[in-house]
Amino acid sequence: MAGEEQRALPQKLLFDLDGTLLDSLPGIRYSAEAAFRACGLAVGDVDLRALIGPPIRTILARMAVVKATDGQLDDLERAFRWSYDSEGWKMTPHYPGAAELLREMQARGWRSYVISNKPRHVSIKILETEGTVGLFEEIVTRDSRQPPYTDKREMMSYLLQKWEIRAAECLMIGDTIEDAEAADSIGMQFCLMTHGYGDVPKGSVVPVAFRFSHFSELMSRLARE
Repeated sequence: MAGEEQRALPQKLLFDLDGTLLDSLPGIRYSAEAAFRACGLAVGDVDLRALIGPPIRTILARMAVVKATDGQLDDLERAFRWSYDSEGWKMTPHYPGAAELLREMQARGWRSYVISNKPRHVSIKILETEGTVGLFEEIVTRDSRQPPYTDKREMMSYLLQKWEIRAAECLMIGDTIEDAEAADSIGMQFCLMTHGYGDVPKGSVVPVAFRFSHFSELMSRLARE
């Protein structure tokens, strides 16, 4: 769009993981189904792709045919973690072009960060396997501290304060309305990766500065800066 072409691309980029940098659907589906089998509970007829983004407990609750009790959700979450930590995480590749973009950004002196609901230990393990963990200034997840961060806005606030940067200098890159709302609430521009699992409809009251369907598009834009 013309407005996007004229808008400068900030050089401090915050990335979501699931549905943005990582194609998490295969691994999450594998381990969620394994958890329901292990707990003897039925899975509803749901579009799992549309559920990805919130913490896994929320996803599992929405997958159940019958509303799960807190105890059942505890069991489901434990079973999911066991499966995902052993097998599911291996089914979580970067989207095409993501690693190349991150390396090019680092070579140009741009600064990258991660903001994610994904547990820290598995986030690090996936990024290490993909060879990109060292391309980020910092990786912040809900459980990077105790008590856990409440939401992505709180994670963003921590990064801005620690690295002494202003929200206006940054671009949050994500795939869900949650990502867009968090960025907007703190005064940060937002870039929607439409290859992900969520959406921010055009015309939404939540502003979207850029929309890209593939990292090659963001790479092309980066080359023009």
